[in-house]
Amino acid sequence: MTQTTVPSRTTPTTTTSSGLRSLYLIRVAFSLIWVALVGTTSASLVATDRPTATAAVLLVVYPLWDVIATLLERRLAGTASEDRARTANMALGLAATAGMIIAVFSTIGTTLLVFGIWALLSGAIQLTMAIRRRHTVGAQWPMVISGGLSVLAGLSFAAMSASDTSGLSSVAGYSAFGAFWFLVSAVALTIRTRRAKRHA
Repeated sequence: MTQTTVPSRTTPTTTTSSGLRSLYLIRVAFSLIWVALVGTTSASLVATDRPTATAAVLLVVYPLWDVIATLLERRLAGTASEDRARTANMALGLAATAGMIIAVFSTIGTTLLVFGIWALLSGAIQLTMAIRRRHTVGAQWPMVISGGLSVLAGLSFAAMSASDTSGLSSVAGYSAFGAFWFLVSAVALTIRTRRAKRHA
């Protein structure tokens, strides 16, 4: 799909909104599947445990998927002003993937630390991008909230990594909450697009 620009500061194009909405729904589906897999295979793992092979794959795939999703989003709604932020987010996701590949050979606590740092920084980028995009694509308030909460969650994961009782169940909760906000954002975009069509 070719990159779509938004010509108006107040009304998003149908293609842009539809594409973002579809991407958000795909992210919801991925997160829910990921949460289900963590819950059924790895929820009992705590900070002092070594990740199982299944847990290791799940932990590595999560930030890698975010890189792919960000690349798709860049093609759907990219603007020159956001390219730098998206590039930074993809680079951060690749760094988190590499860090997780190393961390899964250590302990769950180490993976929580890597996940926490990534969640904090990626949340800050998401928050910045959503604030900038609110006048072009619109309906970005769910992503503003989600980005802010990701920053807080990242700080929490980093702190939890030192606790022997912390485990992957907390990460699953983070992913489920993120899925909720992507779903809210998809609904908000749908409502905004319909309103724009009625006033066109």
